[in-house]
Amino acid sequence: MRANPASPIFVLNSLDASVSIVDPVKWSEIKRLPTGKEPHHLYLTPDEKSVIVANALADSLTFIDPRTAEVQRTVRGILDPYHLRFSPDMKWFVVAGNRLNHVDIYRWDGKDLQLAKRISTGKTPSHIWIDAKSTTAYITMQDSDELVAVDLVAQNLLWRVKTGPMPADVFGTPDGKSLLVGMTGGDSVEVYDLTGPQPRLAKKIKTGEGAHAFRGAGDGRHVYVSNRVANTIGKIDLQSLELKDSYPAPGGPDCMEVMAGGKMLLVSSRWAKKLTVIDTEAKKVVRQVNVGKSPHGVWTLDHAPR
Repeated sequence: MRANPASPIFVLNSLDASVSIVDPVKWSEIKRLPTGKEPHHLYLTPDEKSVIVANALADSLTFIDPRTAEVQRTVRGILDPYHLRFSPDMKWFVVAGNRLNHVDIYRWDGKDLQLAKRISTGKTPSHIWIDAKSTTAYITMQDSDELVAVDLVAQNLLWRVKTGPMPADVFGTPDGKSLLVGMTGGDSVEVYDLTGPQPRLAKKIKTGEGAHAFRGAGDGRHVYVSNRVANTIGKIDLQSLELKDSYPAPGGPDCMEVMAGGKMLLVSSRWAKKLTVIDTEAKKVVRQVNVGKSPHGVWTLDHAPR
């Protein structure tokens, strides 16, 4: 069921310890909610009643109503929650501890979190992808240039492989055979073949300097990648694994959201204190909205399929 088209847009201001709430009709910030220090990423709960903001330096999670943008509660004692993701079967909640070099696996009972296992990793765990079977979590290590796999059932490390410089976001192809990894320290997306006993670097897709975050285009066929240094957004075909298009995105593009219908792409412009809106059909920026310092995660309930 599609959400109300007027569902608010959430933009996390990492250096302001706040969330900007943007009205998608008036295209203006209507209020700003305080969070803990350094909110970077956010994720919807399985029941769709709360969006969880991870406050890395505050060791806390802020639960917010995704429809009314009212704070519901704060959960403390979650160590260094930088990136976060629920497994597709909704049994596990996985958190990357960016500054503490660990990955935490929590059990989720529909309301509360219980730590099941803390796993030491390489340097600076960055982004998480979980396979469709909810058996394996893939996590990038930003400062040791690695990709690791964690078995969610046995709750241990399966393997680790070296990557290019500063791997950031990771995205799995619909067939489960490949992983895309953005190289923030380079200009490419690395593609890893998962069909063998060990991952294999299959190809590199040159997208632009500072390849960083991914967002599915909503059509099941393409994925967007933000190139933070190049100030562009690339569009990759997930079948041919080739770059198909590119869009201007000023101000250090970071996280992205695709609004329902798939036409409008929302981008947090990290260095410009803006939410940038790109019309993907016209291939141009159509507006920018002032938000807080170092905007990072962006999300709305009224989004295209992921």
